[in-house]
Amino acid sequence: MLPQKNLPLHRLLVATNNHGKFREIAALLAPLAIEAIPTFQFNLLEPAETGKTFAENALIKAKYYGKKTGLVALADDSGLCVEAMSGAPGIHSARFAKNGFPEAFGKIESQVGDNKRAHFICNLTLFDPQTEFSICFEGRVDGVLTFPPRGNLGFGYDPIFIKNGMEKTFGEIMPEEKDQISHRGEAFKQLVTWLC
Repeated sequence: MLPQKNLPLHRLLVATNNHGKFREIAALLAPLAIEAIPTFQFNLLEPAETGKTFAENALIKAKYYGKKTGLVALADDSGLCVEAMSGAPGIHSARFAKNGFPEAFGKIESQVGDNKRAHFICNLTLFDPQTEFSICFEGRVDGVLTFPPRGNLGFGYDPIFIKNGMEKTFGEIMPEEKDQISHRGEAFKQLVTWLC
C-alpha cells in the first residue's frame, strides 16, 4: 500500500509487457530491495492507450494493471520525439515500430534530412489500487539521431540515438551506464528521491 510518501514498498508490479523495459526497470529497482513483478505472468491483455501525453498513457497502464492484480503498479510510457517530424513518433513510438525497428529506423531516416535533433521522454507513474493514489515522474534526454543504427546492447530506438555530449549510441553502451544517464534513469532518480 502506498497512500503517501515514505511508506515501505517491497513488491511492485511493473506495468509493461515489453520485456526490455521490464529488465531495465527491474535492474533499477533491485538496489532498493524492491521485487519487480512482471505483468506478463498474469496473462492480461494490454489496455488501450488513449491518452494524449506520456503521463496520461502511463496512468492508464498503471491503473489498469494495478486494479487487475491488486498490486501497487509502476507504469512506464516513453518514446522518441524527433524534431524534424514535429515530435513524432512520440507517444506512438511503439506503434510506429509495429513492423519492426529496422523499418521504423528507415522511415525516420527518410524524413529527418539535416535536422537530426531528437529527445527521449519517459514518464513513470505509480498507482496504488487500494487507495487510488497516483504520482508521476518524468525524465528527458536530448541528443541526435545517427544512421545506420549502431549497437545491440539496448532495445527499441537505442541504436539510432546519441545523447548530447556522447559519441556512442544507447545501443552501444552497457545497460548499467545507460541507467545512469537515460530518460528512464532521470525519471527513476525522481521516483527514488520521492520514495526515500
